[in-house]
Amino acid sequence: MDRRDFLINSGSAGAALSAAGSAFAAKAASKPGRVVGANDKINVGIVGVGGRGNYVANVFAKLGEQTGKCQITQVCDVYQKRVTAAAAKFKAKGTLDWREVVNNPELDAIIVATPDHWHAKVALAAMDNGKDVYVEKPMCHTVEEVKQLMDTVKETKRVLQVGSQTTSGNQWHQAKKYIADGAIGKMLLSQGSYHRNSVEGEWNWPIDKAAGPDGKGDDFIDWKMWLGSATKRPFDADRFFRFRKYWDYSGGIATDLFFHVVAPMNICWTKPQYPTRVMAGGGIYEFKDREVPDTFNLLADYAEGHSLVLSSSMANSQHIPGLIRGHEGTIIMVEHGRFEGFSPFLTLKPEASGRGGSRKPIGGDKYKFGTEDVKIPVQDLNTMDTHVGNFLDCMVSRNKPTLDVETAAHAQVLITMAVQSYRQGKVLYFDEQKFKIVDKNPKA
Repeated sequence: MDRRDFLINSGSAGAALSAAGSAFAAKAASKPGRVVGANDKINVGIVGVGGRGNYVANVFAKLGEQTGKCQITQVCDVYQKRVTAAAAKFKAKGTLDWREVVNNPELDAIIVATPDHWHAKVALAAMDNGKDVYVEKPMCHTVEEVKQLMDTVKETKRVLQVGSQTTSGNQWHQAKKYIADGAIGKMLLSQGSYHRNSVEGEWNWPIDKAAGPDGKGDDFIDWKMWLGSATKRPFDADRFFRFRKYWDYSGGIATDLFFHVVAPMNICWTKPQYPTRVMAGGGIYEFKDREVPDTFNLLADYAEGHSLVLSSSMANSQHIPGLIRGHEGTIIMVEHGRFEGFSPFLTLKPEASGRGGSRKPIGGDKYKFGTEDVKIPVQDLNTMDTHVGNFLDCMVSRNKPTLDVETAAHAQVLITMAVQSYRQGKVLYFDEQKFKIVDKNPKA
């Protein structure tokens, strides 16, 4: 059984990882990828050319035209209409079978823009076949897949960039420098949100009524392939076109929206961290057409001695500021609260005691940042172009990309735990040593 079949067919993947590791490493080493030189044009294939996949492919193609670094040469989707359109747009080969893409020896990199439950399977197969991978967020669907992806990157020495372009913003890296320099003292609490209120924001994307497994020509959808490891069921157009509303293929708000908050937070903190305890709540309060909640909140505690609080609603667009609180100060990364929106500066707000207008710094008389608010300029970047450009550069340098597999793993474990906490209605813990979600504190 190879790694890809192992992931899909094994119900105890986590327990067997260690025993299977050496065999997987030998297999991976037998299919090294091409060494990409600075002047080489990188051949890119994409699996999943729906709305998001098309957008990402357009960015790669645009950068390819501007810099000569890459070109889209193969596209794939289970919906023939999408394949036909993308193949014509990018002047590329088209296929309904993702295996033709990951096995194509002419490709250097694979973009994975499928529904969440396919991310790990395609990414693992691509790396096994010597390809570097740009995988859309969330990185994967389960904690077992998190471990599998980390192990595979290490074994194959492939570059994997997780497509949360938010992390290429300058503000997170600026915040990290100030926190590491003691600007807020002991870190206590991080907070963020991701709220929106629109038809598209509800994931109610348009449905092509003629499309399906019985469709002819461009209307054909390979439904069996699309389901993959998910529960087998008759074709459902709402599930296909609006997959984020259903647990089998998505984690809803947690995986779609909170990933854009948690991944930057892990960059801001002095080091990425796994949560020790996670609890989540919310419900379907407004939109009755889905399995996942339209309003969702989570609380997580970390071993370093701080907490994270996140909130979101699909039916209200008012955010709360994104910030990190410490005993000696607070650093506000996004005053407006939109983690994917640009903010021209960070604000450092020192904590001070005293009454009657006096401000005595908690940090003492020699507190290096003073007692007044400090505005920290932030560079305005096109984060999507920067994120894709970073991936392409790392394919040549073999350096870690901005959102590498380890940093993304810390975000993924949290949001996966939050989904399980909500669905099970209980507090969950993470046993980092066993890399497993458990019901009781493993250190209690």
